[in-house]
Formats: sequence, structure tokens, C-alpha cells
Amino acid sequence: MTRRSTTRRSARDTGGLLVAQTWLGSRAILLIVAVVVMAGYHRTFSQVTGNWDVQHYMSIARNGYADPLEMAFFPGLPALLKGGSLLGIPMEVTGVILGLIGSGLAAWALFRIGGVVPACLWLIAPTTVFTVVGYTEALFCAAAFWAWERARAKRWWSAALLAAVACTLRVSGLFLVGALAVLAVVGDGDEGHPTSQAARRRRTTEIVNRLSTLLVPTVVLAAFAGWLHRLTGSWTAWSQAQTKGWGRGFTTPVETLRHTLPATHAETWQSTYGAGATGVAIMFRLELVSVALGIVVFLYCLIRRRWASASWVGIQVVAFSIGYWYMSVNRATLLWFPLFVALGEASRGPSKPPGLVLLWRGIMGIIVAVDLAVMVWWGWRFFTGGWAS
Repeated sequence: MTRRSTTRRSARDTGGLLVAQTWLGSRAILLIVAVVVMAGYHRTFSQVTGNWDVQHYMSIARNGYADPLEMAFFPGLPALLKGGSLLGIPMEVTGVILGLIGSGLAAWALFRIGGVVPACLWLIAPTTVFTVVGYTEALFCAAAFWAWERARAKRWWSAALLAAVACTLRVSGLFLVGALAVLAVVGDGDEGHPTSQAARRRRTTEIVNRLSTLLVPTVVLAAFAGWLHRLTGSWTAWSQAQTKGWGRGFTTPVETLRHTLPATHAETWQSTYGAGATGVAIMFRLELVSVALGIVVFLYCLIRRRWASASWVGIQVVAFSIGYWYMSVNRATLLWFPLFVALGEASRGPSKPPGLVLLWRGIMGIIVAVDLAVMVWWGWRFFTGGWAS
């Protein structure tokens, strides 16, 4: 083994250890927040970790799709919660266990895709609380990030199987299949251009083979649609549930923005949430920030000719921009691994002179501290039952 390869392996091991420490530290911080909420509000562990959509997933696990509105949720997570309950584990606890495992696997994949900094930044993202409770974010990111990593390594059957797993968890699996198709055809800024006719023919055959593997996750999505059709007689049961339950009917981007702006004012929510109206309004302001961030990342990827990454973020921004209003975009940023890769690249800073390097590190330290504070605040909102996106 050469000195260079030994150095690379040592750096990789050190980076992996830092990611593991960040995973452990970030989960520990949120655990402390949960314990403080439990003590201060006299609540049980299940009460602080079982808020909002967790209740829907547990309801599906218990009763199937008895409530038509819950057809807005995919069956993968409820099936796992049901499995945990059969073993005698409370569903809220199963959700936390799955979140811990999923977030670790997702960070590992992101470490392989973009390196240490993107993986660590993902672990301390403001909305990280959704990766430690019974939500789909952690498991979906684990499956989706590894699907992307395997596709980049030209292991397309493995990527397709992982994408199929992602498609059991949330509708974002549809966007993943689309982005993987773009990756198969034009790459992500790392594909060469064959010049000879024979090379072009080989390239075409390779693209067809790659795209054919994506039939696997597509079949999973079709199977879920078919299952809902069997239950309801409608092929649009999922979108109807989204519209009736969460007001996510189709609109134009201008209308979506117009509907969202009033939600950013506390008085809009005064009659519903009372003293909590300000917190809800802040969440909707942050939804606007998340959409803007998605647009910036999309443009950044286009400039860097990362076509597949641009499509992965761009298609989601479009989807959020044609609903009634911007909702759950804050959580969706966890799915945008190109965002964390871009942040990692932006954080590199100067290599000299020493004074400027020290200043840059200080600025980065302040930003991380603020980020951690926001992460704690977001966790506090969720654990106390406040609207958290």
C-alpha cells in the first residue's frame, strides 16, 4: 500500500468518525430537548414523540386506510410501525428507532456522495427533529441517498431496488425516479461525451439498460395507486386526500404565493392557535425561505452542470409551487442532498493567509452555533405539539 493511499484511507476514516460523532451528538441534543419537555410539561415519551403526522401513520398501522384522508400517506412506514407493535414495541418508540437507524444510513450515504461537511450539515439541519421521530424523512433519505450513491457507482439494479424502497414511503419517490432517469441519460456533471459511432452506440445501449431498471420503483408506485383504486374506485384517491385533508389542490405559482403570504401573519391564525399564532406564522415565513433556497440550489446545480441534481431539487420546488400554498417545504429540504453538497462547497473558504483563515473559521463557527440553536428551537416546537411544518 502506497503512502498516498494510506493517507487517503486515514482521512476517510477520520471523516467517517466525525460524521458518526455528529450523528451521536445531534441525536443526543434532541433527546435532551425531549427530556426537558417531558419534565417541564409532565408528558410521556410517547406524547412528545407522537405529534402531528406520527398519529396518522399509527392510525394506518392500526386500521389500514379506513380514513380516506389518510390515503395521502404511503404505506411503508405504517407497515414498519405495525411490525414493531407485533413485537410489543410502542409505535412511537419504533418510529424513533427507525429514525435513528435511517438518519445514520442517510448520513453515511451523503458522506460517500459529498464528503464529511455535507453529511455533518445534514445531521444538524434545522428540521432534523423529523429524522428522529416517526416521520418518513430519515428512512426515505436513507433509501434515496443510497440509491443515488449506487447509481453514481453504476450499480443500477441496486439503485433501482433502493428507489423502490423509497417509493413505499412517500410520493417523493416519484421525483426520485425522475431524477435518476436524468442521471441515467445525461449524468450529473461527470459524464463524458463519446465521439466515435461505436462509442455512441454503446452509450445508447447503456442508457436503455439503466432506464429499464427504473421500471422496478415505477411498478411500486403503480401498485400503490392500484391498491387505492381497489379501495375507492378512484385513480386519484391520493391527490383527493391531499386536497381535502391538507388543501393541496393544484394552482398556479402566483396563486400559491398569494395564498401563502397571509399565512405569514400571526393575525391569520389568532382565532385557531391563540397565543401560538406567532409560531405558526414564523413557520410559514420559513416555508418561503425554503422555497427560495431550493431555487438557489437549482440554479447552482445548473451552473455547475449537475443536471440530475438540478432536476431532483427543481422538480420538488415546482411541485410545492403549484399547490394551494407552501407547506412542508421546510421538511423537504432534508431530501435535497445537493443543498448540503453546495453548502459544503461554499464553506471551504480561503486556504491562506492565516488571519483570513481564522476569521473564516470563526464565521463558520457562529453560523453552526446559530444553526444548532434553530435545530433546538424546532425540536422544542415539535415536542411541545406546536406546528413545526
